[in-house]
Order: sequence, then C-alpha cells, then structure tokens
Amino acid sequence: MTKFSFLKKISLAIFLLACMTDLRAQDVESLKSKVLEAMGGQKNYDKTRYIHWTFFGNQSLTWDKHKSRVRIDFLKENSVYILNINHKTGKIWKKGVEQTHPDSLNKFLEEAKRIWINHSYWLVMPWKLSDPGVSLKYLGDAKTADGNEAEYLEMTFKEVGVTPNNKYWIYFDKKSHLITQWSHFSNFADEKPRFTMPWKDYKMYGKLLLSGDRGERKLTDIAVYQKLDESVFTDFKKPELIK
Repeated sequence: MTKFSFLKKISLAIFLLACMTDLRAQDVESLKSKVLEAMGGQKNYDKTRYIHWTFFGNQSLTWDKHKSRVRIDFLKENSVYILNINHKTGKIWKKGVEQTHPDSLNKFLEEAKRIWINHSYWLVMPWKLSDPGVSLKYLGDAKTADGNEAEYLEMTFKEVGVTPNNKYWIYFDKKSHLITQWSHFSNFADEKPRFTMPWKDYKMYGKLLLSGDRGERKLTDIAVYQKLDESVFTDFKKPELIK
C-alpha cells in the first residue's frame, strides 16, 4: 500500500466517522424536539406558572416556576420548607419548630434545594434534556420492559446537579415519541442499572402532558395552576389547593 493510499483511507474513515457523529447528533435533537412537542411544547412549559405534585406519598411540592420558589410539605412529619431556589433563602418549620439559627436554617434550606432538584426531575425531566452540563448520546433502537419498540439515549452530566456521577438511559416510544421508560445508574461507569422504571399514565394538566406512574412508585396529586395565593410561599399553614 502506498503512502497516498493509506492517507486516503484514513481521510475516508475520518469523513465517515464525522458523518456518523453528525447523524447521531441529529437523532438526539430530533428526539428532544418530538418529545417536547408531544408533551405540550417548550412555550407552554415556560408559560406554566405553578406545578404541584406529591412525591411517593412523602412530600408535596408546590413550585412557582416564574419566581423560582418552592414549598415542600412533609406528609409524615410536621415539617414545611419554603425556599427561594436561586438565592437559597426562605423559612423552615421542622417537626413543629421554626428554625431561626443561621446554621440550622442554612442546613435545611440546602436540604430543601436537594429535594426540589431530585423530585422535580422525576416529573419534568424531558424539559431538562437541554440543560447546561447535560450530555446526550444516541444509542439506537431498543425494546422496553413491556416489549414496545423504542429509541434510547444515554444521559450523563458534566459537574452539574447533586449527583453528577449518575447516568440514565431514556427510552422514547417510536409512535408517540413520549418517554416510556428510564434506567438509572448510580455511576456513569456502571454496566447494569440500579433500577429501570416506566413512565406511564400521561394526562393533560393545564397545557402540559405529564406522567406520574413510575411502576412501584407514584407521583400523585399532580396539578398545574396559573394563580395561587401568595400565602402559599409565606405561611407555614398548609394551603387548600383546588384542582
């Protein structure tokens, strides 16, 4: 083989690899676009003011998306966390006692932010696929646990979030384009997932299509509001939210 022929083959291999990489990037963008469109679109998500849900029967969250505030009511203890997500300020009622000491207040406000990050991800992850620090890789065709045809992506993180070493496989139904399953890996180097759960029971809430069924675990009391009383984010007394 001449030097020219060798270089020509190398150039062709690089070209083909670049084309494959470009096609996979297009597949990723296509899946992101299709799932958001199926779930109501980016504009409707951005316009939605308040989202409420209960996480696995343990905490109820009321999230003011426009002002970056969240209220967390603990259902199995007398505790309420009210947090400004961006500034990490707020109020804490812990087991019947308001926390006013700066050290205690900061500790529980930090816990509140971790809870919000984790619990909201289980509900609105499709709108987080383009977040800074998120890396997506197209993995091709697959079948979900219930035997349905899907395409799937690998999601990893670059030093963002409270669990940056995590990895997810996210499965998109080929017909509806909705996410129907995800697999969670505690570490991106793990070969087998820690768990695999479905995304089922999609329903319209306001102008958003959301899923609350994660198999053995459930997100319940899901509701979307455009108006809520300001006391929701100022008073410890649990508000009456009407769907």
